[in-house]
Amino acid sequence: MSTYIADLLATYRGKNFELHENYLNTQMVRVLKAIGYDRIYTKARGPYLYDDQNNEYLDLLSGFGVFALGRNHPTVIQALQDVLQSELPDMVQMDVSVLSGLLAEQMLKRCPDNLSKMFFCNSGAEAVEAAIKFSRYTTKREKIVYCEHGFHGLTMGALSLNGEKIFREGFGPLLPECIAVPFNDIEALDKALRNKDVAAFIVEPIQGKGVNLPSDDYLPEAARLCAKYGTLFVADEIQTGLGRTGKFWAIEHWGVKPDMILTAKALSGGFVPVGAVAMTKTIMDAVFNRMDRAVVHGSTFSKNNMAMAAGLATLKVIEDEKLVEKAARHGEELLTGMQKLVDKYELFQEARGKGLMIALEFGSPKSFSLKAAWNLLETANKGLFSQMITIPLFKNHRILSQVAGHGMNVVKFLPPLVITEKDTQWILAALDEVIADCHKVPGAIWDLGKNLTSHALKSKAG
Repeated sequence: MSTYIADLLATYRGKNFELHENYLNTQMVRVLKAIGYDRIYTKARGPYLYDDQNNEYLDLLSGFGVFALGRNHPTVIQALQDVLQSELPDMVQMDVSVLSGLLAEQMLKRCPDNLSKMFFCNSGAEAVEAAIKFSRYTTKREKIVYCEHGFHGLTMGALSLNGEKIFREGFGPLLPECIAVPFNDIEALDKALRNKDVAAFIVEPIQGKGVNLPSDDYLPEAARLCAKYGTLFVADEIQTGLGRTGKFWAIEHWGVKPDMILTAKALSGGFVPVGAVAMTKTIMDAVFNRMDRAVVHGSTFSKNNMAMAAGLATLKVIEDEKLVEKAARHGEELLTGMQKLVDKYELFQEARGKGLMIALEFGSPKSFSLKAAWNLLETANKGLFSQMITIPLFKNHRILSQVAGHGMNVVKFLPPLVITEKDTQWILAALDEVIADCHKVPGAIWDLGKNLTSHALKSKAG
């Protein structure tokens, strides 16, 4: 048996940063080194990462939601091994495969009953691109409405629906006829749709950038308006789907039935990229309406056997291990514990979320010494304080987390759905200590703040 990859890994162990600096994104290497995240990870299991010193880290990023099952789940590994050992014909193209049919069947069983057709692709951004095309063709309209601060991917069509300026700047001109409305604003949506010239309203049920939750009536009213004006209602569940929020789909919290659901990330099982669009039969039949249009939209690798097997195994694990229910339970434990910290610390202003999609928002304090320190950070770079939470969580408590978006003091947790009660206690104890340290001025964390301020000011000057 060849040891080619094993030999490469042994030879280049610890050289990952050097390789990336030389051949990939140099700036990413600089960022990781500047904030002390330059670890050499050597293995991973479930929600945990291990470095070359065998230190254990709790991963609350889960690859931006990809590792809902944790890393290296044995059920998914076995499914992939089964495919490799079966010598199946793959991507024959002038053929249709069994595994893609089975995954479509299993996915649609878990969708609202108005959705009966499935399209597979390779990523969330590809799912968004497909939704744009399908919506335009089905309705014979050009306009797409999306929400401010939304995130739908970074390919050109998806980028045109991106609500954050930093991702869009310099890449234009983008797709025409894409209109932004404020999230959670029904009047603005009504105004955008009432001329009956909008193909689709594409929305995240819970916005990933900031973990912004809708009011209880927003999504049902949005769906009603879309139906009224002949606009397709598209739920982007690329991050919220497959149990993340304590329901299989986030839209279930509000009883909404979209015309399309977009998913990806967790469906991969953490191994093989896969995306999907669940849709009504009306949409499928409109786009693929004749035999000569059977290949009018597709993706070369989209229904490959490895991806389909990973998706099937992922659904099996979610069901067998009751991960949707666990996400709801552990999310409630975390939010309850975090609320106690909100009541305890003036810098900690809100904990919000559903299931295991959680945001911690920090804001300006009232006490004089803290307010002066806070204002120094905010003047240097808006949203800088959140780094004073994420960096100590990582360095002192070996918890990997992220800032929820640019220019906001919001920290975001997306734990794997397989975390345990021990992990929730680890998170809450670490947060208590880190936030308490932030209330000590002067103190070690505020020394970190000075360093962050210095880096921010140098970046602006440069």
